[in-house]
Amino acid sequence: MRRCILHVDMDAFFAAVEQRDHPEWRGKPVIVGAPPDQRGVVSTCSYEARVFGIHSAMPSREAYRRCPHGIFVRGDMARYAEASHRVFAIFERFSPMIEPVSIDEAFVDVTGSRRLFGEGPRIAEQIRAAIRADVGLTASVGVAHNKFLAKLASEQAKPDGLFVMPDARDDVVRWLGGLKVGALWGVGSVTRETLERRGLRTVKDIQSVDLETLGRMLGESLAAHLHALAFGEDSREVEPESVEKSLSREYTFPEDCRDRERVREVLKELSDEVGRRVRAHGRYATVGRLKLRWSDFRTITRQAPFETAVCDDFTLRAMALRLFDAERLVQPVRLVGFGVSGFTDERRDQLSLFDDAPAVREKRERLCRAVDELRERLGDTALQRPSASGDLYADDSDGATR
Repeated sequence: MRRCILHVDMDAFFAAVEQRDHPEWRGKPVIVGAPPDQRGVVSTCSYEARVFGIHSAMPSREAYRRCPHGIFVRGDMARYAEASHRVFAIFERFSPMIEPVSIDEAFVDVTGSRRLFGEGPRIAEQIRAAIRADVGLTASVGVAHNKFLAKLASEQAKPDGLFVMPDARDDVVRWLGGLKVGALWGVGSVTRETLERRGLRTVKDIQSVDLETLGRMLGESLAAHLHALAFGEDSREVEPESVEKSLSREYTFPEDCRDRERVREVLKELSDEVGRRVRAHGRYATVGRLKLRWSDFRTITRQAPFETAVCDDFTLRAMALRLFDAERLVQPVRLVGFGVSGFTDERRDQLSLFDDAPAVREKRERLCRAVDELRERLGDTALQRPSASGDLYADDSDGATR
């Protein structure tokens, strides 16, 4: 049976949540990130802001220069995580085969769901309609027989659309040929420059080069990977998240990131989301793990044990930042991730007559669980996080800056 995979990607997710929750901002340029009078960058922005050339990772001061009438607002990870939780609950109505990519996108394998819900495009439309009705947001969906093509299809569908990749191999190869080499997974800035220096600027150029020649340029492994993608071949399975082994979150920067503080900000968001999901599973983690992918697509991982099994945001965030701060940025960062493993069903504290750490950890855990419960009951606007907050750009004030 030919596979049917959806890639669902929320449209301008953080900015869309802000416009949903502030109807007066709809149709206006909304920029989520650091205030323009402070050092920092744009996290994301609405499509109205993109007209002015604003994009993720742009310095907020530059965004203000281009769009001084824009609405600048700090990110609120608590509300974004709540919206994400509701979106992923919709995916679960249609398939258990869900692979989260980030807080606002996922692959959904609906191969076995078609008897119940119809063919892939019909399921995609049902998911889009449910997200709009239940969450008040829009999503773009790509439909294809593998993950790589589904991802490209969702990009083609943006914003708020559906794109179905052709079934015939010749049609797929022809369609891919018109794309730039940067569309292939694994082509970062360094690889792209290497290819372009040799006159390979489009996927069609990659298709025209034999694998041996490409291998001499890039190395056998990367060459084989890119050559297969250039012809639309991708055998990777959709891998549902399993808390039995590990649980993680990753973020791919729109552009390779050289800003260490920006990477730290993203790590804070990722660790908070990991904590929420660990608690949702009723588990405790004993090992924290950092993942970094450089601009040349090399990937490193670093891990360390917690002093005791934990599930609170405070401790998870501290571990993520400690692992990252120990690393030297040898290249710009393409992807950052944080995960945990070594799960247990209960917290096991080392006892000491003079150690109040177990009591502190218990208080932190209760606080985080209370926050989770309130969000579940009252929605994403019920509260703000304390110091382990998901606020993307925390300082002494909050709100929007015009």
